[in-house]
Amino acid sequence: MVHRLTRDDARRIAVRAQLLTAERPADIVETIDALTIVNIEPTAAIAPSADHILWSRLGWPYQPDDLRRLVEEDRAVFEWGGFYRPMTDLPLVRPLMRERPQSREAREWLAANDVFRREVLDRLRADGPLRPAEIPDTAQVSWRSSGWTNDRNTMQMLEILAARGEVAIAARDAKGRLFDLAERVYPADLAELSPEDAARERAERRLGSLGLARAKGVSQPFEPIDVGTVGEAAEVDGVPGEWRVDPAALDDLDVFRPRTALLSPFDRLVFDRDRLRDIFGYEYLLEMYKPAAKRRWGYFALPILDGDRFVGKLDAKADRKAGVLRVAAIHEDEPFPGDVADAVDAEIRDLARWLGLEVAGLAAP
Repeated sequence: MVHRLTRDDARRIAVRAQLLTAERPADIVETIDALTIVNIEPTAAIAPSADHILWSRLGWPYQPDDLRRLVEEDRAVFEWGGFYRPMTDLPLVRPLMRERPQSREAREWLAANDVFRREVLDRLRADGPLRPAEIPDTAQVSWRSSGWTNDRNTMQMLEILAARGEVAIAARDAKGRLFDLAERVYPADLAELSPEDAARERAERRLGSLGLARAKGVSQPFEPIDVGTVGEAAEVDGVPGEWRVDPAALDDLDVFRPRTALLSPFDRLVFDRDRLRDIFGYEYLLEMYKPAAKRRWGYFALPILDGDRFVGKLDAKADRKAGVLRVAAIHEDEPFPGDVADAVDAEIRDLARWLGLEVAGLAAP
C-alpha cells in the first residue's frame, strides 16, 4: 500500500516529528531522544546551534547549563560525529565506530602511528580528560592535508580515536573539547547489536524524527538524511518520487496545533535542502561563508516557521557587549498578515529575553 499525502499532510508530519507544534516536549532528554541528534556548531551569531535547537523546542525553561550537566555529569547525552545523541543510542552507533576510519589514507596513517596512538591513550589514562594541546605530538608520520588539519597530528589522532570509540569527548567549554578514554565516559553495560540490526534501528529512529523522508539521499559523513526501506511507502501530491513515512505519524493528521518558531540554520528541519524545497516550497541557504555583497538574507539568517509553513528569514545578531539582539532585517517571503507579523515579533522578543538581551533594530519598540 502506498499512502497518498497532500502537501499539507507532509508538512504537518515533518513539523510534528521535529517537535515544533504547540505541544512542547517536557525536558532536554525527551527532546534529544525524539530528535535522535542535535547539531553541534559553536558559531554564536545568535547562540551555539545545540542551544538554539533545544530552545526552539523547549522555550524559556531551557538553559545551556542543563545540557552541560546531562553531558558531563549525568552522562545521559553523548557527543559523536558532530551531534549530541541520547546515551541510549550508543549501542546503535557502536557498529559505525568499528568501521572508522573509512578512508584508506586515514587507515594507513593510523597504522603507521600505532606507537603514537598508544602514547595518546596512555596520556589520557594517566591525566585525562585533556585538551589536544596538552598531549605531546610524537607522531611517527605527520598528517598531510591541504586544509587546516595539516600537521595537526594530536588533533587528528584524537578525532580518529573518538570516531572509533576508543576515546570520547568528555566535556566542552569556551576553549573547545576535552577528550578522555571512552571507558570513563561511556557506560559499559549497554547491549551489543549486530551491524544489520543497529542499521535498521538507526533508520527507524531517523524516520521517526523526520516523519517523512526519501529512501535514498545524498551521502552524508556521519548522519544520513535517507531511511532505506523502513516505514511505509508514500506519495506526496505534486512531488515526484516515492517517500517513506513513519506509520505513527499518520495518526490524527487533522489535529495540528501550530506555533511560530525561529530556527537555527543547522536545524534538522531545514538541513535537507531538497526535502525543504519539495515539501515546504522554501528556499534557504546559510550565507555566512559568502562575501557580504553576495548575501540575500544575511550572515546568519534564521528560518521563520509559522505553523506548517516557512514564511521568511530573520537577519539578526546577538551583540553581547552592547546587550542587544540587533535585528537588521525581517525578510518576508510574502507579505505577513497581521497575526503572523505579531507572532514573529513576539518570538523575536522571546529569543532576546532567553539570550538576556534587549531588541534593537527593526523589531525594537
